[in-house]
Amino acid sequence: MKSVAVIMAAAGASTRYADAGGVRSKLDELLGDRPVLQRTCEVFAKYEDDEWSIGPIIVAGPHAEGAWQEFLERHGDRLALLGAVVVRGGERYRYESVRNALAKVPEACTHVAVHDAARPCLSHALLARVLRAASKHPAVIPGMRVSETIKRVSEEQGPADADPLAAILGDGPATTTRMLVRETVPRDGLVLVQTPQVFEASLLREAYAQADLASTDDAGLVERVLARRGAGERVLVVAGEASNIKLTYPEDLSLARNILGLKEDKGREGHKRF
Repeated sequence: MKSVAVIMAAAGASTRYADAGGVRSKLDELLGDRPVLQRTCEVFAKYEDDEWSIGPIIVAGPHAEGAWQEFLERHGDRLALLGAVVVRGGERYRYESVRNALAKVPEACTHVAVHDAARPCLSHALLARVLRAASKHPAVIPGMRVSETIKRVSEEQGPADADPLAAILGDGPATTTRMLVRETVPRDGLVLVQTPQVFEASLLREAYAQADLASTDDAGLVERVLARRGAGERVLVVAGEASNIKLTYPEDLSLARNILGLKEDKGREGHKRF
């Protein structure tokens, strides 16, 4: 039986979530009276498979001392009940958090899955699809074909649109940031990448031994290793799911509740609570 350890990077500051009106970390928001982070861990903790065993779930929390202690107080006991291990994450970059968690992966684990802590709607069907493919391929990621038109834009400052009321009151911004189209990007061959991304443990360790760890996802690091090997191996993409959303903005909570079949939590919406 193959064994897969699960790494979840949970050290992010939820900047986009806060900028859009969230008053706390998106991982602390409630889905059915349970925090998002707990919901995500439960997907793996409750998964059963005849060919795969889920090894330790390793959650990389905040780095700063104060935030780290608060994280432990909020989530430590709940995650321990799920068999999860909590480690301190990176100071600045996501790859630092994954690297710290990777150091805690037991040598007995044949594979490592890296998953976004803010993707609580991962289905067992999609997880099974990724793991089945990982039985035959060294690196597997889920992805969705791009169906919308994609345009590359540039941002620049320009005069704000005239607001009659603002003009009367003598306020309002004089300039605003505008997005201007630079080109239309052909969407053939493009996919939107999701998680979990599953790799042979030795391959991911080799990827994280590189000097340059700048990448938007772990598959990007693995791609460099496979390219150097020159044996024709490449990262395999399997079909993802539209429901496997990543919580980014407060309104995503309602969508996640609908996907999971949960009622809205009692009282005000989670992102509006203090």
